[in-house]
Amino acid sequence: MQTCPLLLRVFTKIGAHHSEVEFAVRGNEPKDEVQIYTWKDAKLRELTDLVKEIAPEASRRNARLSFAFVYPDKHGRVVVKQVGMTNSHGNGRQVDESKSLNDLNFQIGDYLDVAIL
Repeated sequence: MQTCPLLLRVFTKIGAHHSEVEFAVRGNEPKDEVQIYTWKDAKLRELTDLVKEIAPEASRRNARLSFAFVYPDKHGRVVVKQVGMTNSHGNGRQVDESKSLNDLNFQIGDYLDVAIL
């Protein structure tokens, strides 16, 4: 089975994740958005490297990146769910680095929110 690429809407923020309120109004999402084409089998390590290209703060030697999926729950309320953590300059030993979007139950249409810590 061949995997098709998808357009992933990525939001970055320094110090913390965006709040649910910031995603509550469709079309009025946070302004720090980057859209990337990727695959559901993309690993958090690969996404970490992509974020480092677009957000210089993520390239700091001691930077940690916290990944969260943003999606509506069954009642239509926005959920920001933390799904993994990586180090900017990974050594491959952090468990989450090898997890893929698919492994983490990413659904097409979800956003990816990345807190740069």
